[in-house]
Amino acid sequence: MSKISLIIQREYLTRVRKKSFIVMTIIGPLLFAAMMVLPGWFASMEDTDAKKIAVVDHTGKYTNRISSTEYLKFSWLNDQEATTIADEYRDNGFEAYLVIENDLLEKPDAAKIYSDTQITIDVKEHISRSLEKHLENEKLNSYKIDGLDAIISDINDVNVKLKTIKLSEDGSEKESSTFLAMIAAIVFAMMVYMFVLVYGMQVMRGVMEEKTNRIVEVIISSVKPFQLMMGKIIGIALVAITQFMLWIILTLSIVAVLYSVFGGNVADSVDANQINMVNSMNEQAVDAEQMSDMAIEFNKVIDGALSLDLISSLFLFLLYFLGGYLLYASLFAALGAALDNEADSQQFVMPVMMPLILSIYVAMAAFRNPAGDLAFWFSMIPFTSPVVMMARIPFQPPVWQIALSLFILIASFVFTTWFAGRIYRTGILMYGKKVSYKELWKWFRFSGK
Repeated sequence: MSKISLIIQREYLTRVRKKSFIVMTIIGPLLFAAMMVLPGWFASMEDTDAKKIAVVDHTGKYTNRISSTEYLKFSWLNDQEATTIADEYRDNGFEAYLVIENDLLEKPDAAKIYSDTQITIDVKEHISRSLEKHLENEKLNSYKIDGLDAIISDINDVNVKLKTIKLSEDGSEKESSTFLAMIAAIVFAMMVYMFVLVYGMQVMRGVMEEKTNRIVEVIISSVKPFQLMMGKIIGIALVAITQFMLWIILTLSIVAVLYSVFGGNVADSVDANQINMVNSMNEQAVDAEQMSDMAIEFNKVIDGALSLDLISSLFLFLLYFLGGYLLYASLFAALGAALDNEADSQQFVMPVMMPLILSIYVAMAAFRNPAGDLAFWFSMIPFTSPVVMMARIPFQPPVWQIALSLFILIASFVFTTWFAGRIYRTGILMYGKKVSYKELWKWFRFSGK
């Protein structure tokens, strides 16, 4: 046991001292935050480049029906100007020109925009919305109903906000968030997939590197092959847990800072007297109101996150990560011992990775139907359960299903570790031999004698 401990210590200290580990541990939470925030931020950015669009309306029904904006200007041309627009629109400072050939109610595709560059989605959507709004008003006016605009406005003002309430065993009620549960399911499933894949592959590459450099021949003279394999697997597992825990601490620190700025008693601190005083100054009133709304919304997000029982979820995440990692890492270790170079590994790695890749697709279905048969059975199969079950955890499946899934997973990684260990014993000292599945089976049978 002391020899395994030494190998674990060597693997752990070697990897946590690497610059790549330190850098990823620091910037990892920032990268995840950027992946979630930046796409929405980029999508919400407005196009601020000034554009002029010429419009040729052959019907005469839509003149000035497309509103100009601060950065998008429309010029309506007469018939004489329209004859030369195709050749001279650039010379006249126009970005593009729009031609309306027919009544859009009769022929919806009668509007066409021409340009020598790709028209942005913002320009296209603005033109479409403006014309659609005009056509809607035309249709409404054709009914000749008094006060129809007010009726439509009143109908469109209807808004239903459905709250989800979680009932506990003692009958108490607590508001929950289905949206946050789905986000948590996606995050947990993707993180298990990423950690198992990345650190499992590290085991294989580490074994192959030691075998290629013939370092393993020196190590094997002091320890048994199975001890070397287990020491490497456990050591890299501890590296993964260390990085995960550091990410959790950094994330909680960021949340604590945000909560101290926007949450807590911010909304309560703005009492009626302060609001009346601030309301006398228009600009400050808006700021105070926005700050209060921000605090309320932030508190809702925090309450929704707390309703997910994150402590239990994180504990189960560690269990499923360790179970999935040990299952796959033992197989990757056996492959690393059997192979001499990275090029030969593809035909053997892909069959091992296929269940893990499949689990991501099943997890996507589990987000929408976590209690369905597909999600249930794949959360029991050990090769897919670490990802699929973690996609179900935020929706709180029955405890017996979690216990059964963990039991099968533990039994499976014990078996795969034993199976991989027998291949590892023979393969770790084999050089220059073309490996096949038949050869691996021979090694497995030979190790048992």
